[in-house]
Amino acid sequence: MEYLWGIDLGGTKAECVVLDAAADHRVIIRERIPTEATKGYNHVLSQIKTLIEQTSDKAGIRPERLGMGTPGSIDPDTGMLKNSNSIILNGMPFKKDIEDVLHIPVIIANDANCFALAETKMGAIPKYCPDAKVVFGVIIGTGVGGGVVVDGNVINGRHGIAGEWGHNFLDVSGGSCYCGKTGCVETLISGSALEKYYEQSTGSKRKLKEIAERYEEGTDHVAIETMKRLIHFFGLGLSCIVNILDPDIIVIGGGVGNLGILYTEGVKETEKYVFNTNFHTIIKKPVLGDSAGVFGAAFLTASHP
Repeated sequence: MEYLWGIDLGGTKAECVVLDAAADHRVIIRERIPTEATKGYNHVLSQIKTLIEQTSDKAGIRPERLGMGTPGSIDPDTGMLKNSNSIILNGMPFKKDIEDVLHIPVIIANDANCFALAETKMGAIPKYCPDAKVVFGVIIGTGVGGGVVVDGNVINGRHGIAGEWGHNFLDVSGGSCYCGKTGCVETLISGSALEKYYEQSTGSKRKLKEIAERYEEGTDHVAIETMKRLIHFFGLGLSCIVNILDPDIIVIGGGVGNLGILYTEGVKETEKYVFNTNFHTIIKKPVLGDSAGVFGAAFLTASHP
């Protein structure tokens, strides 16, 4: 019997899942443990080992290989992890080190790729577009990321950054980005960027959920302006992805992805800028919710002997 093992490594916690590949990917067990990243890089490696040992003991089985979703990605040339908001991982040979600790092969992809893969295998794609060949998974939360799946396989790209649409230039009004550029997609439509725009315009600090509620009420002109700004740049930015990848379906995760207007006004705005006379790409919310990352990590092992 074959089992798929995956770990979703976050800044505050790591979660492990074991799926039964022969029984419609039934969940055998799920375990969580704090990463305790403030204690250092080696401690994070130790916590992952502890998580695997705890899961193995409870499940009564041990992994032969492991998939892992990480913040950031592995540089194909150097083997170092990069672009992680868990900064203690950056510049470290994370794949080699964790394989040395666990003594098994580890397949690593960034969290957005794992999200896209999980929704492809057992989420939105089977439900809404089962014949999809090209899938783009979007995460819009504190930051903006993306993952590409073609014919059921994650596309990592030459530099390991495939799908990173959040750091394409969109409009100078977004201001400076931590990546070193100005006006990135992330500086315009991430949840933190929208909250910042509202605060700068009003002097009042509000969460995005409240801003969206005030937009729906129609009584706060800055909330209306903030949401209209989101819709405009969402459509403009996403149209570039459609023009390049032409995906069958786009799945939008993250906190901003919960906003209903993305699936109505946002779709209409995207259509304006797509290089075609009509627009048939399906745009949906995820089905798996918070489970997508860890399930996607497990699926990384399915295509690796």
